[in-house]
This record gives sequence, C-alpha cells and structure tokens, in this order.
Amino acid sequence: MSDPLLSLTGLNAHYGDFQALYGVDMEVHKGEVVAIIGANGAGKTTLMQSITGLVSNQPDQVRFRGQSIGGLRADQVAHLGLAMVPEGRQLFPSLSVHENLLVGATVGRPGPWTLAKIYDMFPILEERKAQQPSTLSGGQQQMVAIGRALMANPDLILFDEISLGLAPVIIGEIYKALPGIISEGMTAILVEQDISRALEVSSRVYCLQKGRVSLQRRTGDVTRDEITAAYFGVTA
Repeated sequence: MSDPLLSLTGLNAHYGDFQALYGVDMEVHKGEVVAIIGANGAGKTTLMQSITGLVSNQPDQVRFRGQSIGGLRADQVAHLGLAMVPEGRQLFPSLSVHENLLVGATVGRPGPWTLAKIYDMFPILEERKAQQPSTLSGGQQQMVAIGRALMANPDLILFDEISLGLAPVIIGEIYKALPGIISEGMTAILVEQDISRALEVSSRVYCLQKGRVSLQRRTGDVTRDEITAAYFGVTA
C-alpha cells in the first residue's frame, strides 16, 4: 500500500488542563472516505480540529503527505490542501451566500471547483446567492458550508457532523452530492452520528470512545456487535 495521505501518530490533544485525545493513531489514504463515529464527547470534533490546525499539537503527531503539520496554524494547513466543513456550519453572517463561497477560494489553490460548479451541484444557492446565511434553511446553510470548503480545492476534505439537526430529506440530498465530490479525486474524513449512513459511504471506519480509538476496521468487515462494543465501551 502507498504511503498515507494523512497520518496521526500518538495524537494527544488538550484544552488547557483537560485532555480530550489520548494517543490516537490513524491513517487516511488518497481516494478513501474514512468515517469517524463515537458518542457525544468521544473526541470526534477535537480530532478534526487537531488535523486542521484549530487545536495545536506536536508537529510529528499529524503528518500530511509526509510533512509534519501538527504545529501549524489553521491558515497554513488550509494552504497545504485541507479544508473542513465545521459542525454548526460557522458561516459569516454579514456576508452573502456568494461572498461566503468566495471566502473558500482565498487560499488560491487551483482545481476543479468553481462557483459555477458549486451552483450546478446546489442550484438553490445560485437562486439565493445575494441573501445572507441567516435567511436560509439549515440544509441550505450546510450546502453553503460544503461549497465554501470545496472552493478551496482541497485534497482532503473533512465533514464534521454534516447531517446534524437537518431534516431527513435534506440529509438525503446532501449525501446524494457526496459521490460527485469524491469522484473528483478528493479524499474525505466524515464524522457522522448516523452510523448506517457513515458505513454506506465510507471504505473504513474508526470509532472513538473517551478520546481513544476503540475500533478500526474496513466497513465491509465490521459487525454491529463490534460497533456497539466500541461505541459504548462494553463487551460485544
């Protein structure tokens, strides 16, 4: 197997005196969709923030294309080709939909994702491009957040709870767009509370339990009993 695109080695993460991650090891290879599952408070969002530079770590604990990035700022990480769709969208409320999308392009990376392509994938955003995010539904805001990340033309995109709080029909629409995103040669990490959906779209799955990896398996090989044991820390 080729060298991983992203590797985590003994990753620890802290918020002041509180430790959120304990010695996490993980690999993500080019073209994969890797799912991260776990209960609330398991450390999933902290993991994503550690990868993208929002939480600082020791340099060699996070490597991207073999380069140590654990000590870099978030803007430096973005320029290397990582982008995140954060939990809760975190759009800029004073900017229009169009302007929010353009923010993603400020890293200046070349690639296939343009405004026209985003609007083709999510036509409702073109209809409402002059509106502020607060006037959109939750699902439409999530589309803006996805589009903003894609406008950065990343090699690795991280989705943090993209279905959280959305109606089932909107979740289905967003997941329908994922194959087209990944088909562009992109690699993805997906944090998802809906385990069935996570397993459907991913090639491998990691489960976090109290800040530690409690399971890692190819999705086609994992059983529900194994997931239950890893998720809740009980014997299968």
